[in-house]
Amino acid sequence: MSGVRGLKISEDWWAVILGATILAAASTRLAAWLPRIGGWSASIGEALSVPEAPYFALLAALLLALTNAAVAGMGGNAREYWAGFLFVFLLSFLGRLLSRQELIHGWGIEYVIWALILGLLINNAVGTPRWLKPAVRTELFIKIGLVLLGAEILFQTILAAGTRGMVQAIAVVLVVWYFCYFIASRMGLKKSLSAIMATGVSICGVSAAIAAGGAIKGDKKEVSYVISLVLLVAVPMVVVMPFIARAVGLPDAVAGAWIGGTIDTTPAVVAAGALYSDEAMAIASIVKMSQNILIGIAAFILALYWTLRVEGNPGEKPSVAEIWYRFPKFILGFIAASIVFSLVLTPTIGGEAVASIIKVTKDLRAWFFAMAFACIGLETKFMDLVKIGKGKPLLAFLIAQAFNIVLTFALASILFGGPLPLQAINFSWWLADG
Repeated sequence: MSGVRGLKISEDWWAVILGATILAAASTRLAAWLPRIGGWSASIGEALSVPEAPYFALLAALLLALTNAAVAGMGGNAREYWAGFLFVFLLSFLGRLLSRQELIHGWGIEYVIWALILGLLINNAVGTPRWLKPAVRTELFIKIGLVLLGAEILFQTILAAGTRGMVQAIAVVLVVWYFCYFIASRMGLKKSLSAIMATGVSICGVSAAIAAGGAIKGDKKEVSYVISLVLLVAVPMVVVMPFIARAVGLPDAVAGAWIGGTIDTTPAVVAAGALYSDEAMAIASIVKMSQNILIGIAAFILALYWTLRVEGNPGEKPSVAEIWYRFPKFILGFIAASIVFSLVLTPTIGGEAVASIIKVTKDLRAWFFAMAFACIGLETKFMDLVKIGKGKPLLAFLIAQAFNIVLTFALASILFGGPLPLQAINFSWWLADG
């Protein structure tokens, strides 16, 4: 086992630092000026007002300054990063703008998918140019976004809906994780790829895959591959699952729980739930929040298991430092944000004030997620999804996702057949467009 590592600030800690900085600024109203993209039908001018244009430029400059500090702190070339970042921000801006078009918005395809598509088109048509690559920082953007997401995971909201969402989340994670890991291993896939894939399928896709990759110090190519699979499968599920639920006449609560437990990205869950009904969207959000809570627990257990059982030498006791080294530190920011907003700010300043703060942080989180998904597209080649492992990882993923859909359908039908106290829950901050 290796000893204590150096004290250089890692990407994980930069995500915590920047996430905490943004949350603190939002809590003191310093980010109240943030511009928002409105809905539009025929003219882009309906979504963007001329007076707001300088604020979008200011937002880009602010995000550039924050992330550039991290890139420079990790030894990157700040000058090379600037030009690439502005292009990545432009892709995220276009992705969010497209998602707000009235007809497109009705399809339920959210901003992260459009940002992904734009990145994919560039990379698969002409290739990602060399000058852009220094700004393709998928994991940094996702990790910052996850720290911000922690503020949205309010214990009060989940508990107000009872324990059913959490029961479903825990059951699905345990069963689906083992099933996917077993299938992938039997197909001869590497243990690291199997673990990352199992975590992505069973918990919440992109975020969980990155957390799992950090916990086992997996190959970044494996993480990127699993993320690509998650997103490409999520796109048709957004449309198909509400259609199937309506075809079989599922109650709103059951449909929402089914959607929330199977689609692997939060924006896609909200979009698919909205295609069914407002109640389905609310329930889907609860279930997805319940799954998101498990990211930190899963990362810790996976880091511990990998240290003790997979890479540990027989008869050698692993050090606490080794386990700490493996644990993805950005998860601490995610957990801390949830605790502070749930147990400190909500009792102190009230639910309405917290909701107004979260409305701001949620929009900023959406920018980081949009940039991350644009970067995923810029890193992904369609042919690679088939070539890697001769298609075995793709087949394993599809089998596991099919099992997930069937199992979650059964659990949702059992657990969400009765009425839920939705009238007691304030979802305004979660369901707001972002």
